Amino acid sequence: MLFELWKHPRPDAPVLRRDGQVVVSSHRLARQVLADRERFSAANALDAVTPIPVDALRELTRHRFRLPATLANNDTESHERIRAAFGAVFAPANVEALRPWLTGLTRRTAAQVAWRLRTGETVDVDAAVSSEIPLAALARLLGLEVEATLEVKHFSRAALELFWGDPTVERQRELAGVVGPFHALLRGWTAGSTGATRELLDEYGEDAATAALFFLLVAGQETTSQFLTLLLHRLIEEPGLLESAPAAIVEEGLRLLPPITSWRRVAKRDTELGGLEVRAGESVLVWLGAAGTDEDVAECPMRMVPGQRGSRRHLAFGAGAHRCLGSQLSRMEAEVVVAEFAPLLPRLRVAAAPVSEPNLSFRMPSPLVVRLAV
Repeated sequence: MLFELWKHPRPDAPVLRRDGQVVVSSHRLARQVLADRERFSAANALDAVTPIPVDALRELTRHRFRLPATLANNDTESHERIRAAFGAVFAPANVEALRPWLTGLTRRTAAQVAWRLRTGETVDVDAAVSSEIPLAALARLLGLEVEATLEVKHFSRAALELFWGDPTVERQRELAGVVGPFHALLRGWTAGSTGATRELLDEYGEDAATAALFFLLVAGQETTSQFLTLLLHRLIEEPGLLESAPAAIVEEGLRLLPPITSWRRVAKRDTELGGLEVRAGESVLVWLGAAGTDEDVAECPMRMVPGQRGSRRHLAFGAGAHRCLGSQLSRMEAEVVVAEFAPLLPRLRVAAAPVSEPNLSFRMPSPLVVRLAV
């Protein structure tokens, strides 16, 4: 399995078969696979990459853990209705209305980080900034009371490792012991929910509503959190990039540092992709990171040049019917963080660079420890 794709060189072929699956690195073909629901299904998107052993499955089952088709893995007739309900929550007007609050939160966070650094502390930016702001914003938008940031992060990281990572059997048991109980807690949140989650509960039942909340809490804040850590690390190491506008910096970051490096589809029937025969039932790995560096995407595909032509043509948010609902929220969060932290970043030095564990799809970088330059 192609774990840690960010370490792999870009393949010469636009599509190839490797490690028992079809791998697509071409931007054009990647977009085609993501958008073509007639030939490719999203049903395998949340399947565990490393098969979960029986005792870990028992632990999940004990807490009534289920992931029926809701958002990312939904190719049923209910997808459009469920997506529309949450789409209304993430509507541009609702997201933009968060900007003053988000700016205030980020400004206070930047001031707290600066104060800690001035006292001689080193600061883990991943924990102090990246983990806090996206979760707070998502909770505010969804109307959730999420105060235990560490608990939510512990759960979401465990879920990403359990379903997309390469854990040992013993580690899978540990992860199931985290994911199962928190999923039970999500059921409680679902039962007392309002808005889109309540609509989904009333129409499709508790399992579907809880699964949607599970995915939104995991992917909805983890992806932005991971992206912020990757981007802030790059900006600290290359402060000259800060001469560009925050929006331009964010787009180039999304193109070159996507927090989701790959996503999966399964072929619904025998077909052809870029000259390669694909059999029904085969897993298709869409290499989003490689697609962003395709020579047809940007003028300087391998260099970070904020504002360059083609910068926004990345697939960091996917494409087609399953394109990320929170793309505008993620962009706004990143832009505000870059803008508010810009005066501080050139004065920082990296004490410990972020490290990513083996994972098929998610970067999961942590920690990013910084100090003030002497």
